[in-house]
Amino acid sequence: MLIGFAGLGRMGRPMASHLARAGHTVLAYDPMVESAPERVVLTDSVDALAAAPLSISMLPDGESTHTMVVDGLCNAATGHLHIVMGTVGPDVVRELARLPRLEVIDAPVSGSVSMAETASITTMIGATREQYERVRPVLAAMTAAQFHAGRVGAGSVAKLAVNAVLAGLSQAVAEGLLLAEAGQLDLATFYDILRNSAAGAPYVGYKQQAYLAPEATAIAAPVSLIRKDLGLALELAHRHRLTLPGSEAALTVLDDAMAGGLGQADMAEVLTALRRHNDVAPRETPSTPSQTGARS
Repeated sequence: MLIGFAGLGRMGRPMASHLARAGHTVLAYDPMVESAPERVVLTDSVDALAAAPLSISMLPDGESTHTMVVDGLCNAATGHLHIVMGTVGPDVVRELARLPRLEVIDAPVSGSVSMAETASITTMIGATREQYERVRPVLAAMTAAQFHAGRVGAGSVAKLAVNAVLAGLSQAVAEGLLLAEAGQLDLATFYDILRNSAAGAPYVGYKQQAYLAPEATAIAAPVSLIRKDLGLALELAHRHRLTLPGSEAALTVLDDAMAGGLGQADMAEVLTALRRHNDVAPRETPSTPSQTGARS
């Protein structure tokens, strides 16, 4: 199948590559990159993606996604199906789904860059049952699990709820480390305890290296990204007149991290933001075994 793909960033690049390896012809557009993965054809015009019967966007925000779909797919044939895989919130997706001629569904993903590279990320899909069955084989080439969350926009709601939990867990791990540090515990030893305790969620294992040796660890998901996602989650909560104290607290710490120049650092650097807030310096930690990146 000819597939248009917009966005060859950290996550999009390996995802497009998996589609090509699965036998699809992938036509990609990203003005910020100069080369495409092997077997992926890079085009210099977003309009070219409209020639495919199906297209995918893996873009960082709602504004860029909206522009890409409205401007880039304006000449697509009736029935062209577009899958929004970036985390943009349900409102943007539902607005795009009301456009004439196009079919738009959402399928945001949960997982790290390393998981995208191994096609082990998870996707949550907002679509009709017929659309879900139609796109599932395509999504299966890039993801390990595909969940039909409901109609269009439901995938985005699920992703925001997942990342609200993730932001809270990220802060909880940082606070536990800060408390252990204050009590003079060896942080590598404490992390092993934490990882094997009742609180040892998969995230704790994924992020060991990022928390204990951030300078030697590749960025899996930056602070700016999780802050954006949590902001969207809280907008949704407020619209439904919900109060989420844990998410509000996590957002405050993420804002502190952003203000402190940590926006492009890994989300585990909320520990650095908390140290700065409490005016404490990190204690030296022995090197730890390499771990995979964080889920996002």
